[in-house]
Amino acid sequence: MASIHDKFCVDQDQGRLDRYLAELYPQHSRSAIKTWIQKGEVRVNQEKVKASYRLEAGDWVCVDLDQQEDSLHLEAEAIDLDIVYEDASILVVNKAQGQVVHPSPGHQSGTLVNALLYHCDHLSDCGESFRPGIVHRIDKDTSGLLVVAKTNQAHQALSQQIQAKTLKREYLALVYGQIFERTGTIDAGIRRHPVHRTRFEVAEEGRPARTHFRSLKQYAKYSLLALALETGRTHQIRVHLDFIGHPVVDDPLYARDHKQDFFDQEGQLLHAHRLILQHPVSGEEMSFEAELPEHFKKILASL
Repeated sequence: MASIHDKFCVDQDQGRLDRYLAELYPQHSRSAIKTWIQKGEVRVNQEKVKASYRLEAGDWVCVDLDQQEDSLHLEAEAIDLDIVYEDASILVVNKAQGQVVHPSPGHQSGTLVNALLYHCDHLSDCGESFRPGIVHRIDKDTSGLLVVAKTNQAHQALSQQIQAKTLKREYLALVYGQIFERTGTIDAGIRRHPVHRTRFEVAEEGRPARTHFRSLKQYAKYSLLALALETGRTHQIRVHLDFIGHPVVDDPLYARDHKQDFFDQEGQLLHAHRLILQHPVSGEEMSFEAELPEHFKKILASL
């Protein structure tokens, strides 16, 4: 019998406990998760709570149970890493487009975590057990910068920066259509799509989400944007840009109406190009940048 033993700090308000856990553990049914909570196998701040408990930033969630399904077995794999910075506490990596960040039941190898386990002698283990060192995520087909925690001290300090919105992330995206506003903010809640479970959508009852953008350049049928996240919802930039009628170019989930205009490459043209944080030990402000990947540059040059 395998086990789940996860303990982690919630970095921002997340709504109902059962819904949050359903997103973290998609291989398990909502009814199974509610049973965990009812049996006290899930606790918040060391206390038994209801499935309807609303998670707030700073809450500690402990999942401690035995279950029948096989748990994920994390293997170290010799996969190349594009390391931007590394010291004893943190590592900043430029993730390639197409690479999954952490293993899941349907994708247990070839991930960034598999590569990190091979490269690093140690990674933080105060987050979910299937993603050691991972403080924040970006989608599989989004390229760019991620900070990884090697120690629990670093992980907790970086999580606090995300919670306080002092860890800054900026993305570059090529979108369909021309956006002439120099700056703008998209303030719209996001929830998982009730039918298409791999997608998310804007909804009044969704979790609060805010994205700021700057228009950098207009092309005949496209715009290049810089985007900054104030919150960090799953697919946030992609959902918000689709909501305003300018989905990310080549986005397989949110730009389906533009399939006739897709370029000959895989995945959305979205790149996490800048990361600003305070070093978790020294307190020094650090800024990192990653150039656009070659496929992104070539498409821009062709417009």
